[in-house]
Amino acid sequence: MKLVNRIAVVTGGSRGIGAAIARKLAAEGAIVAVVYQSGVDQAQSVVRAIREAGGVAEAFAADVADASAVRSVIASIVARFGRIDILVNNAGIFEGRTFADIDADHVTRLFAVNMSSVLHMMQAAVPHFPPTGGRVVNVSTNLIYSPRPGTAIYAASKAAVSVLTNGFAKELGARGITVNAVAPSMTSTDMTAATPDARRQAVIAATPAGRIGEPEDIADVVVFLASDESRWITGRTLLTDGGLTDSL
Repeated sequence: MKLVNRIAVVTGGSRGIGAAIARKLAAEGAIVAVVYQSGVDQAQSVVRAIREAGGVAEAFAADVADASAVRSVIASIVARFGRIDILVNNAGIFEGRTFADIDADHVTRLFAVNMSSVLHMMQAAVPHFPPTGGRVVNVSTNLIYSPRPGTAIYAASKAAVSVLTNGFAKELGARGITVNAVAPSMTSTDMTAATPDARRQAVIAATPAGRIGEPEDIADVVVFLASDESRWITGRTLLTDGGLTDSL
């Protein structure tokens, strides 16, 4: 196992990609703090599955868009586990609006959850990384390279995540901390469950791998970036999209 006794924090860890990441980190030996905002039953289900498989996990509630709440939850995690080795910033929301319907509340909401949460979590967690360093993995989107109509603000908020990833990697590298991001395309989660079938089929047809992503596809790449095997990669956003973006 690659991550034995590493302390990993996963935001948005109660469902979808975050839940798959939490389970995969635990399967590789990490002790996982599953951070969630709502859906306590889902969070406890993830924790229970990890424990039943022989792993160690605990759920922690927090609104990651709230800097004070983030500081509090990180303090609780450190009080429980002593330090943090891995931070996965997965929490995010999607809300589509076309040009004429975009307003200030839409922009503020998406940037608060998708971008500001990454800043809050990193500022709170990184001081608790050990002197030997650690890993930060953020979740962006392939739409930063090719936004579709109605996704401009969402894509912009995730593009900001990739900019933070690159910038903070340069600032934290001397401390032995790598900062990377993954950029999934359409992935089979409840966030994409309402996608019209015609759009889903179009994505499948355009994807060289011939399907949409599964949460486990993303989780495997996150675990690689969280491991020592990725030590020579930092400041990068890795497309995890089955080849879709290059084919657009």
